[in-house]
Amino acid sequence: MARPKPATFDKQKTVADNRRVRYDYHVEETFEAGLALQGTEVKALRAGEASIKESYAEVRDGQVWLVNANIPEYSHGNRLNHEPRRPRKLLLNSREIEKLFGAVERKGMTLVPLSVYFNSTGRAKVELALAKGKQAHDKRQTIKDRDWKRDKARLLRDRG
Repeated sequence: MARPKPATFDKQKTVADNRRVRYDYHVEETFEAGLALQGTEVKALRAGEASIKESYAEVRDGQVWLVNANIPEYSHGNRLNHEPRRPRKLLLNSREIEKLFGAVERKGMTLVPLSVYFNSTGRAKVELALAKGKQAHDKRQTIKDRDWKRDKARLLRDRG
């Protein structure tokens, strides 16, 4: 029998966040994926060095790849150090891969990473979002909503 998935992901140590995603995209669904990494990549992540700002994921040949994520070379690594911007394989169930592939192909959605973190067992994970791009007017509405929430909180705080 399959083990039930937790409601939220078990994030122990967040290494990199992509906070701009929620401004540029409507996030429909999130997935937790493992990362296939080399040894020096894990050490660089444990040191807190990573950037997923311009990265995205794509489905190729029945596998999901994280493209354009930057994990800089490990400072104490030797000549066997990793390439910083190489495509990295994401580890997902075949059912999840089929679901993501269908959404990207049919609905024109995008796979974007929200964060890279270590879970409680010490494994490197990626929080992957299935998202649809926002138009300019949607972004303006997001800014209006954020400003109104800030003003409302300020008014409530001042009134006591």
